[in-house]
Amino acid sequence: MGLSQEQLRTSMDALAALEPGFGAALGRVGYPEPRIRPPGYQTLLRTIVGQQVSVKAASAVWDRLEALLGTGCAPDRLLASDFDCLRACGLSRQKQGYARSLAELVTSGELDLHSLPEDDEEAIAALVAVKGIGRWSAEIYLLFAEGRPDIWPAGDLAVQIEVGRILGLPERPSEKATRALAEAWRPHRGAAAIMAWHHYNNKGLGMPV
Repeated sequence: MGLSQEQLRTSMDALAALEPGFGAALGRVGYPEPRIRPPGYQTLLRTIVGQQVSVKAASAVWDRLEALLGTGCAPDRLLASDFDCLRACGLSRQKQGYARSLAELVTSGELDLHSLPEDDEEAIAALVAVKGIGRWSAEIYLLFAEGRPDIWPAGDLAVQIEVGRILGLPERPSEKATRALAEAWRPHRGAAAIMAWHHYNNKGLGMPV
């Protein structure tokens, strides 16, 4: 499961001691709430379903898939379904390819989502073996579903924007710069990312974008 409230508070206090900008951000918006997803196949499949569509649209597609395949959309049932049935649920040809890739890897045992490598980079490599799962999706899964404390999705636009704002930088840092800036925040980078999203979503900060 994701980082708990207690873990987030402990990490944010450590970050505030390391970087005054985080202390000031805590004063503006307070501690972030946990972002927790259940580990396993279903969470990754929902990630695929939700790509490039609104939350509302993704929820509607998921509901239709569960009506067809049963609760959780078991991988064997998904693999046994034909193209037209899945398309009628709202899955495009591309997303069907991604969903079948995930289902095949899980069914064959090549991907064990309950026993991923302990090393973060090795775990990311295992997840991106699934078609349609890129580095960002893998990082989000490891942070929200496994609660890995040092995951740092430096490619996330909101994270880049808020790192710039929190640190008082003149412009949004690049992915490379965002990654470099956070080296000093190990092993609390996961909390830093969650704080960045919390800061991004908080309106009325009175700060320049």
